[in-house]
Amino acid sequence: MLCDGRGVPIGLVVGGANTNDHKLLRQTLESIPVPRPGSTGQQPQGLCLDAGYDYDEVRRVAEDFGLTLHVRPRDYRTREVERSAHKQARRWVVERAHSWHNRFRRILVRWEKREDTWLAMLHLACGVIAWFHRVLPE
Repeated sequence: MLCDGRGVPIGLVVGGANTNDHKLLRQTLESIPVPRPGSTGQQPQGLCLDAGYDYDEVRRVAEDFGLTLHVRPRDYRTREVERSAHKQARRWVVERAHSWHNRFRRILVRWEKREDTWLAMLHLACGVIAWFHRVLPE
């Protein structure tokens, strides 16, 4: 699942539980239904990922899409990580989106056998979540 800075889902891909997430990154970025605005010098577009995405393949995909990559290194405990006030980790946004998905009983447990019906239910839930965030004040 790909979320914006507020945790609103903007793209998702269905994959097997035994598939590493970094292998689905290109498909996830391609699943965004609306065209992305281009990065500018004043507003570069970033992609915040956890340590499971610390691979060269992920760096190449981010470069192909023109994204500034923010990945927590896999060996972050053994080396000093640069810290600053404007580079705070925002890994909670995906967990927030997952918790919103858990409010939909139909997708809490996967009962659908076909992937296309499951994906349709997920897209419907993402649309409702995005609509609520558009209607409700921030």
